[in-house]
Amino acid sequence: MSRISLLFLCILLSVFISSCGDDAPQHADTLGKGAIDISVDESFEPVMEDQLKVFDSIYPDAKITVHYKPEAECFKDYFAHTAHLIIVTRDLTKQEKDQCDQEKIFPSSEALASDGIAVIVNNASQDTILDMDALTGILTGVYKKKYTAVFDNQGSSTLRYLTDSVLHGAKLASNVFAAKNSKDVIDYVSKTPDAIGFVGMGYVYANEDTSTAGTFINTVKVVAMQDPKAKGIQFNKPYQAYVALRSYPLTRKLYYINAESYHGLGTGFANFLGSHSGQLLFLHEHFFPLKEQIVIREADIRQ
Repeated sequence: MSRISLLFLCILLSVFISSCGDDAPQHADTLGKGAIDISVDESFEPVMEDQLKVFDSIYPDAKITVHYKPEAECFKDYFAHTAHLIIVTRDLTKQEKDQCDQEKIFPSSEALASDGIAVIVNNASQDTILDMDALTGILTGVYKKKYTAVFDNQGSSTLRYLTDSVLHGAKLASNVFAAKNSKDVIDYVSKTPDAIGFVGMGYVYANEDTSTAGTFINTVKVVAMQDPKAKGIQFNKPYQAYVALRSYPLTRKLYYINAESYHGLGTGFANFLGSHSGQLLFLHEHFFPLKEQIVIREADIRQ
């Protein structure tokens, strides 16, 4: 091929590529700029508010409107195309991935951190430790003591987790009720002696600005749960290290599921959550980050 022919071919190719670019859909948002809506599992509101504050300070031209909802509602938003990104406690199922294929959605997802479901009781309660059999008995109504069990919402990830992973599909008893959100669960348990509640562990840690930072709130008692895999009797509360080692039995993961097929703001925020800064924020909020290398060492505390 002559040089002139080769040059002519290159020009044609350049024109073709440019015309394709003109026809490509134009998006108003980029990795760090624009405005989008996302839906987040209500269990993660405390940590996600901190993540958004830092992200907003880095990207002042980005506006992310977050909607805190039960997990089931987050997935509805995802498939209704009203949320660019959702933060939930499970990945897409095979059926949901098939639905994405049919609707030309190209999802990306990743586990970001681990947290635990905290079991809380009234401060007057004597039940400060429970094993998994006792917990199953409470939820199915056969435990020796009659409790009123309270969850954050009918469509919550907490309820789904305990139904799937603790009861393995067994029917919940009539003593199980749903509140409006996690804050209402804590409030109800704090006022009701025979209540037992279930919330994401981010809600039971004391405010970081107080002298009790790193400990649990004092309006309710946080129950220690027995590790069914441990040798001997070992009861642990949902502290970060026990969640990391899964020696606290009610442990789950936090995922992002992104619907964007371009480098948009949802992708930018997902990238931030998996970055060093985002992972350190999870660590600070007592979650266990899954994309940052954390070393856990045993230590002897001596007087």
